[in-house]
Amino acid sequence: MNSFSTTRMSSKGQVVIPEDVRKRLGLETGAQFLVVGEKDVVILKTIAMPSMNEFDGIISRARQQARSSGMKTADIATAIAKVRGRG
Repeated sequence: MNSFSTTRMSSKGQVVIPEDVRKRLGLETGAQFLVVGEKDVVILKTIAMPSMNEFDGIISRARQQARSSGMKTADIATAIAKVRGRG
């Protein structure tokens, strides 16, 4: 298994991720990526939705942090209204 592969960009700006890399990373059609470009470096980082178990854990930790900081439900509603330009 090689760590490096080469590819080319099409006239439409499309780049093919080599098959061995797609298989190794489990990438499927429709996979989404964050693209970072700096000088001569382009980085593709996969964006994946968390599983329901992971999401539940994230929500649980967020609630714990909110409680420990003294945040109330009304504070959240006020912050959302402010961001939306209604407060």
